[in-house]
Amino acid sequence: MTLSAKDIAAVLDEPACAHNKKEKSGCAKPKPGATAGGCSFDGAQIALLPIADVAHIVHGPIACAGSSWDNRGTRSSGPRLYRIGMTTDLSETDVIMGRGEKRLFHAIGQAVRDHRPAAVFVYATCVTALIGDDLEATCKAAAGHYGLPVVPVDAAGFYGTKNLGNRLGGEAMWRHVIGTREPDPVAPEVLAALPAGMRVHDVNLIGEYNIAGEFWNVAPLFDELGLRILCTLSGDARFREVQSMHRAEATMVVCAKALLNVARKLEETHGVPFFEGSFYGVKDTSQALRDFARLLDDYDLARRTEALIVREEAKADAALQPWRERLRGKRVLLYTGGVKSWSIVSALQDLGMTVVATGTKKSTEEDKARIRELMGEDTRMIDDGSPKALLGAYRDLKADILIAGGRNLYTALKARIPFLDINQEREFAYAGYTGMPELARQLALSIESPVWEAVRRPAPWATKQLPGTVVPAA
Repeated sequence: MTLSAKDIAAVLDEPACAHNKKEKSGCAKPKPGATAGGCSFDGAQIALLPIADVAHIVHGPIACAGSSWDNRGTRSSGPRLYRIGMTTDLSETDVIMGRGEKRLFHAIGQAVRDHRPAAVFVYATCVTALIGDDLEATCKAAAGHYGLPVVPVDAAGFYGTKNLGNRLGGEAMWRHVIGTREPDPVAPEVLAALPAGMRVHDVNLIGEYNIAGEFWNVAPLFDELGLRILCTLSGDARFREVQSMHRAEATMVVCAKALLNVARKLEETHGVPFFEGSFYGVKDTSQALRDFARLLDDYDLARRTEALIVREEAKADAALQPWRERLRGKRVLLYTGGVKSWSIVSALQDLGMTVVATGTKKSTEEDKARIRELMGEDTRMIDDGSPKALLGAYRDLKADILIAGGRNLYTALKARIPFLDINQEREFAYAGYTGMPELARQLALSIESPVWEAVRRPAPWATKQLPGTVVPAA
């Protein structure tokens, strides 16, 4: 059983997207065979793979698993099961003989026996969707046989883009996981350690993937304020946390293009309000904490939040001062997408840098509105991420550094220009008050590296005669 065209259209026409309240322009229609930047299957795995105690099985040829496994730098504080690539490894013979569902059933059994996961997620691929494997029926039968949840994630690659896959992954969570369990009570020792009169509030984070462990920069702030994170969908998450998301009092959507459908349904069905925010940059981190206090409508929380912000902003300002002196006035070409197209702008402006242009290929209309608010109405937005276009913009705008995803690394190195990876492959955490000095440090190291002066010099043989050579007579 696969999703119907009506189901996919419903996910595509997400009502909470700002652009869907007017002329449609943000959610691209599925274009089979034209999924540059990732297909729906890839998007579903990006959204759900960080759930760390789940066995993630790719139902299809091994190449699908190989090209998607471990391509995100998400970190876990406990289980490592999400790091194990699992696939049914269908061959041509399996397809011809109709053995796909049988192989899937036994693969689920092997995962349960070998790893004892909290649940099993099964991802459809183009091949299994085309041959008509009934993913939902097989998962239901396996769940009954093996005695644990088996969740079908129907997001075959040809359905459309990576963003559509993100939302289809969220749709699977909504249909099969969220609301199936009540949250654990607050531990007595936690309650005993709280100041008198302080309330504990349960909150969710959606679209936060704990890349390079960056959410761990922010988590202590939540603990101090008495905000218990029921679930981060999906960075460093556990299956039991996803099950209890419906009992949160407020939700923050970190990446607006990923799982906005989950936040909207939580609000409509369970009355959980949500807002969109960012932990990149000092100002945006402070605003995110204020927005939580506003939604929770707790005067004492609001008071304590403001006190925390004053303290942390002062510490961050002191830590950033030496870096601001080195980075002030530097010009940045930013090519990323989604929430980072504007949230990173804010962070760079905190450092005194000038963002000369930003990428908007994966940004919503609301993202673009925030960019204009930060950079002005005449700001340059880049949709074309080809090497020629990026390098042309870099030269025309006299940029000092290119900040982009890992796939642009070799473009920058070949052009001999400073580069900083801002996307999922990076090794450094930039979120929160403590992440900003790290971001500044990496920017300064990249821009000021002596390697750029060395590689830009003409080759020795192009500037002087080599020993032992004979210059021909005129």
